[in-house]
Amino acid sequence: MKHIIILGDGMADLPVERLGGKTLLQYAHKPMMDQLAKEGRCGRLVTVPEGFPPGSEVANTAILGYDLNKVYEGRGPLEAASIGYEMADDDFAIRCNIITIEDGKIITHNGGNLETDDARILIEYLNENLGNERVKFITGIQYRHLLVIKGGNKHIVCAPPHDHPNEEWRPLLVKPEYSENSENSENSDNSRLSAQQTADLINDLILKSQELLAKHPYNIAKAVKGERQANSIWPWSGGYRPSMETLMQQYPEIHSGAVISAVDLIQGIGKYAGLRIIKVPGATGLADTNYEGKAQAAIDALRQDDFVFVHVEASDEAGHDGDLELKLKTIEYLDQRLIAPIYHEVKEWQNDVCIAVLPDHLTPVEQRIHVGQPVPFLIWHRGIESDDVQQYDEVSCVNGSYGLLKLHEFMQALMAVR
Repeated sequence: MKHIIILGDGMADLPVERLGGKTLLQYAHKPMMDQLAKEGRCGRLVTVPEGFPPGSEVANTAILGYDLNKVYEGRGPLEAASIGYEMADDDFAIRCNIITIEDGKIITHNGGNLETDDARILIEYLNENLGNERVKFITGIQYRHLLVIKGGNKHIVCAPPHDHPNEEWRPLLVKPEYSENSENSENSDNSRLSAQQTADLINDLILKSQELLAKHPYNIAKAVKGERQANSIWPWSGGYRPSMETLMQQYPEIHSGAVISAVDLIQGIGKYAGLRIIKVPGATGLADTNYEGKAQAAIDALRQDDFVFVHVEASDEAGHDGDLELKLKTIEYLDQRLIAPIYHEVKEWQNDVCIAVLPDHLTPVEQRIHVGQPVPFLIWHRGIESDDVQQYDEVSCVNGSYGLLKLHEFMQALMAVR
């Protein structure tokens, strides 16, 4: 039995009054997901361990069966792996968004949907002016980039920009994490900066980035057109090089695997998990992503690998933008343009393929932030004994025969399908 996980990032939601009190999954036209739920088995999954932020770096790592208490180091190191930056033992890598600030507030976490080619120019400009032996800016994808601080301290408190839309940015600046662990870390490792020194350094970089970016021709042109400017960096979710076993080491059923995603974070998780990274032309991380290309890449990967993880970011971005209509479209696109062609192909194969569909967390359009509530999931394969669930959504899956699973239990349940 081969296995494929199809993950719609942030796809789950809360009831929306404009939709008659339905969630977007209840309201959307998604016949393929509903068919798989009806023919398969469903349940709900807790993807965020207690004490962890409800972010994609946490939820996707947990879905793949990892113990976050053992492997979690934030987004930065995972994205470093995807970019191809080999972290040294004394490196501190932290995700570095380019965001939009207006009238003292965070307007958008994505710099006005910044494109990678434009972002590369801005990141190189920042590195030329702010980089040194201790500080390095590295280009990622779109608005998602990397800041590496030699000897930086991970015991700091950062505010994810997507969790604070339309909030004043100054109160959200980086702070030291004063705790017994951070104090012990600072006292025991003289090669690293203190948490306070690291926070001060990052905040200084934020302020200087705003001065520099305001003068860059890209943002001057944006200002003339009255468009959102990419006018500040915002570092968050940093850590040291993680120590992770591969999926093949954890699950003997998996001999080889692949990950398909347009997002550095997911590619980084996949790299540490021992998965082959497949990059699909036209995959953007937004609603205009190449769904058909991802579907074909998944089908091709299943022909040679035992396990495939397909991640689609579009619903999460629409949720952060508070765009109800667009988020509905992303759910329907995922259903009809990615899940359906995969299903219609593999159901005819002689070798059985098990399909799982789920989001990693909620990104409610009316809140525009991540919410760590349980998410609905479905598991389907040829010959599976179905339960009573008739459609795939947050409410229906409460009655699924898998019940409420937690963290690594999902991967265990999936690998039990042989």
